[in-house]
Amino acid sequence: MKTTELRQKDVAGLRTEVKELQKAHFGLRMQKATQQLNNTATLRSTRRAIARAKTILQETIVKQGASK
Repeated sequence: MKTTELRQKDVAGLRTEVKELQKAHFGLRMQKATQQLNNTATLRSTRRAIARAKTILQETIVKQGASK
């Protein structure tokens, strides 16, 4: 998901996005452990997507706190 799409979501939406990405990353790690994962680069991309979503989530929380 692109950063512009993530920035349009609210805090609850970002939290669900992070949880979904973490579940996907867990599934990929299990596939790697059982020798079923062909493209290991997807692990890196999901890890970075999680970091991106968490960063935008934190920015959104701070921005809402500053505006109050």
